[in-house]
Amino acid sequence: MSFVSGLPKAELHVHHVGSASMRTVAELAERHAGTTTVPTDPEALAKFFTFTDFAHFIEVYLSVVDLLRAPEDLWTLTYDVARDLAAQNVRYVELTCTPYTSIAVGISAEAYCEALEDARRRAEADFDLTMRWCFDIPGESGLPSAEVTLDTALRLQPAGLVSFGLGGPEIGVTREQFGPYFQQAIAAGLHSVPHAGESTGPETIWDSINHLGAERIGHGIAAAQDPVLMAHLAEHDITLEVCPTSNVCTRSVPSMEEHPLPTLVAAGVPVTINSDDPPMFSTTLNHEYEVAAELLGLDNAGIADLARASVRSSFADDATKAAILAEIDTYTATA
Repeated sequence: MSFVSGLPKAELHVHHVGSASMRTVAELAERHAGTTTVPTDPEALAKFFTFTDFAHFIEVYLSVVDLLRAPEDLWTLTYDVARDLAAQNVRYVELTCTPYTSIAVGISAEAYCEALEDARRRAEADFDLTMRWCFDIPGESGLPSAEVTLDTALRLQPAGLVSFGLGGPEIGVTREQFGPYFQQAIAAGLHSVPHAGESTGPETIWDSINHLGAERIGHGIAAAQDPVLMAHLAEHDITLEVCPTSNVCTRSVPSMEEHPLPTLVAAGVPVTINSDDPPMFSTTLNHEYEVAAELLGLDNAGIADLARASVRSSFADDATKAAILAEIDTYTATA
């Protein structure tokens, strides 16, 4: 645990809204008191965040989205997320943001991007952390949300934006329909990182590769059911962003003991360890590394290799990657 805590890390699969700490949610709920169902009492708030299944998680997630009603709310959330990550020795993060949900409630695309970018610049000045954005389509909102997300990304081109994603429920939301939007994003220089194979089977992963040009897959744990797919991921170096505690909390995996991470690693599939929506699942990135170490039987050297894999699979520039990898080497040699 102490080794993981001090280890420099990169976080590649963590959601903007889903990273709202109890402290931040309580502050925002108090800010909008009388117009939200989100409690401010710590005990009630903890109960509020206890999920029964993935559908319930989405319901709670959207209620927190509702607290982001003005650019200053977005700024507060973004800066607080950076502070919490930096406290875990995260040096680089690709934060998954969903512009559509804020734009749909009346925040302009320009104000949305300005709030994120201003908070990023302040956080990077205050913490030893590089922040980058993945703008993702909320799949349940359909093609109109894809139009808004793509327009925001390509027209405004915020400096921190590196990738284009697809989140939300997988069941009933086909990957193929979003193909034209991903093609345009890729043509504009953005990387493709859709969610797939979390609550559905291997077919959504295949669809994400074939129709969305996926370079990394969010979750992707269903690949363990398909040996041909695992071989394809290994051969083409398509990384799965694995979030163990999240998978159990959303009932995508029955128990931690049954998590497919060891199967994926044994098949040579590239994986990174991530936290997804950490406060909502009562976890942290540090804890996810501890869980992965237990599942995979890793010593400190193996844990450091997981950290290196995240850095190498990131969309950071070469200089940033080299600097963090050097930090990991120095830390590992002296810890």
